[in-house]
Amino acid sequence: MGIKAIVMDVDGTLTNDRKEITQKTKETLLNAQKQGILLILASGRPTTGLVRLGTELEMDKNNGLFISYNGSKVVNFQTGEDLFNEPLSVEDAKAVLEHMKKFDVRPMIDKGEYMYVNDVYNCMIKFRGEDFNVIKYESRGGNYKLCEIDDLAAFVDYPLNKILTTSDPEYLEEHYREIMEPFKDKLNCMFTAPIYFEFTAKNIDKAKALDTVLKPLNITADEVIAFGDGHNDISIVKYAGIGVAMENAVSDLKEIADEITLSNEQDGIAKSLKKHILGL
Repeated sequence: MGIKAIVMDVDGTLTNDRKEITQKTKETLLNAQKQGILLILASGRPTTGLVRLGTELEMDKNNGLFISYNGSKVVNFQTGEDLFNEPLSVEDAKAVLEHMKKFDVRPMIDKGEYMYVNDVYNCMIKFRGEDFNVIKYESRGGNYKLCEIDDLAAFVDYPLNKILTTSDPEYLEEHYREIMEPFKDKLNCMFTAPIYFEFTAKNIDKAKALDTVLKPLNITADEVIAFGDGHNDISIVKYAGIGVAMENAVSDLKEIADEITLSNEQDGIAKSLKKHILGL
């Protein structure tokens, strides 16, 4: 069967290290849509953090889909329709945020146009040997305004698609088991990067969301090609008929991928699609 859908993680996969889509990759994806192939962005980012990239790829004109929050929400970018939405319950969200008070982590949650944090000035972590303003990075990436809330657990009275926590990589590696312990059997608790540990509803992942929305479109798994670089991409790379790991991917993803393409800095997506769509 031919390819009917292209599924791509964003950071470290679709975009280069400057968070840009290179011209070659952009042209390849625009041409794929002209052939009637559906584009799907599947990211840990919030939905608002996918809009700029989706617009650049003209997904708003081609019924492109956004799988956001690591699979807890799917939106048709052209129509704005929610196709799938499975957030954390208010009770679970409150429990996680209360538990986070025991640790040196910075929780981040969102609603509408705002990202809520305890302290906008407690924003720096150490990442790759350098100071990194993680709150600025997340708020700008998600296209959010910032708002301080002293007690996030008390504040939350609405379902959350995910809770993002961040800290120095060494701290998270040392403490993540304690961080997840009360929730390991009832929620999804995972690293999505060395500086991020996240919580979503139980059994939520990118593949579940993908399968839910592709069935009504009569697109089967063997008609999908999926690209990723991180642990949270394992489900879609396993799901797809052709699962592709970027050269810069984590080793766990490379081990289960059908193939490994060039890195996100070297137009890895374009190279692979040229082979599988154009036969070159």
